[in-house]
Amino acid sequence: MISREPTIERLATARSLLLEPFGLDETHLAKALAEIRAHKVDDADLYFQYTRSEGWSLEEGIVKTGSFSIDQGVGVRAVSGEKTAFAYSDDISEASLLDAARTVRSISSAARAGKVRIPPRKIASSRSLYAGVDPIATLDSTAKVALLGRVEKLARAKDPRVAQVMAGLASEYDVVLVARADGTLAADVRPLVRLSVTVIAEQNGRREIGSAGGGGRFGLAYFDDAQVETYVNEAVKAALTNLESRPAPAGEMTVVLGAGWPGILLHEAIGHGLEGDFNRKGSSAFAGRIGKRVAAKGVTVLDDGTIADRRGSLNVDDEGHASQRNVLIEDGILRGYIQDSLNARLMGVKPTGNGRRESYAHIPMPRMTNTYMLGGDRQPDEIVASIKKGLYATNFGGGQVDITSGKFVFSASEAYWVENGKILYPVKGATIVGNGPDALTRVTMIGNDMKLDSGVGTCGKEGQSVPVGVGQPTLRIDGLTVGGTA
Repeated sequence: MISREPTIERLATARSLLLEPFGLDETHLAKALAEIRAHKVDDADLYFQYTRSEGWSLEEGIVKTGSFSIDQGVGVRAVSGEKTAFAYSDDISEASLLDAARTVRSISSAARAGKVRIPPRKIASSRSLYAGVDPIATLDSTAKVALLGRVEKLARAKDPRVAQVMAGLASEYDVVLVARADGTLAADVRPLVRLSVTVIAEQNGRREIGSAGGGGRFGLAYFDDAQVETYVNEAVKAALTNLESRPAPAGEMTVVLGAGWPGILLHEAIGHGLEGDFNRKGSSAFAGRIGKRVAAKGVTVLDDGTIADRRGSLNVDDEGHASQRNVLIEDGILRGYIQDSLNARLMGVKPTGNGRRESYAHIPMPRMTNTYMLGGDRQPDEIVASIKKGLYATNFGGGQVDITSGKFVFSASEAYWVENGKILYPVKGATIVGNGPDALTRVTMIGNDMKLDSGVGTCGKEGQSVPVGVGQPTLRIDGLTVGGTA
């Protein structure tokens, strides 16, 4: 069997699912784009998508729900200046394409003089970060049910205080095809899986919860016995730890954030403020500060869509640009923003491979991929031991941020009270309040243990959700406000 270069293979898969069944080929795409370009627009694209999804969930020892869905359609976009016109349809046909093209081109009332030239086709450069497998087909239904049953059995065997176990298994096979007005053609085949574990432990009438899980862009074989046991151990440990927790003290104090998932605070409090649209409009606390110090020395923040198999990674973004490793903050100095094509054009810079959309029914916007801080030179134990009185937060639940002011509020789902360098007891009800740009200047110690999260992140922005990754080393931040229950 002769194998094809991955970029060509992905294009072939996209054509077979999104064009050929509907009697379309690339000449039809060029015709639709020419209809849009008959008016004076700055940019235009077609975004075809085919998504097959499956989910299973277990509760009370029984697989109670299962779901399966197929969705497909095309989004048609025209851009003129700052304005965007967009139409979409779940009917993939030449008629619907041309109808949508004529609709969106009305964003510009000025017709283009002369005959519209059809640019030569060019295949977009892309990466090969994950295999184009259909993860739904990598395990049969019996094996998927058995996998969830194994989670239940393992969790209950860990401790008699485990009162309830819930588990979920999700798989998605996503194929996209992007045709741009300049003749660029790009495609991606994106697998995505996730296993989640939630445990409720009970002791003396008190019930507490713990959760864990992970996934990425690969097949379901990733969830072998060792990986499943890792998730179960983490969930049970979190629930049992919370059973022993005391009310959290409140006030201004030193806070140490653990490595990995606590990077969600970095994502929300800083990452969103570095997206191009907010900065172009001047609504971000980081607007107009490129080249200036925005963080303590040693703080380097990246958004990197090029890490193999990661949940937030992309071979190409949803505008057909290859993903990139973007340095946003380098040793405390702001170096750049995350860009899609529209905001990059208006700001006079190049796109950074961060044009993302939830589906064909949504417009793209600048979004994060895998956002993380690089490690430093301190041992994690040394950082915790440096706390005179303060909080050591190792896991987070929900949070929110105001982009304009940079103010954030996060709830710690697992945290410990520390005095004189000693972890005394777990605490419950701690919320961390601060200002993202200000918090970056208060980083005083950076651990050498940078790690990415396990593959569970989903980011919301303007009603759209996309999979992302986060990460960081252990960090000491001085003078944060902790809202507690004590």
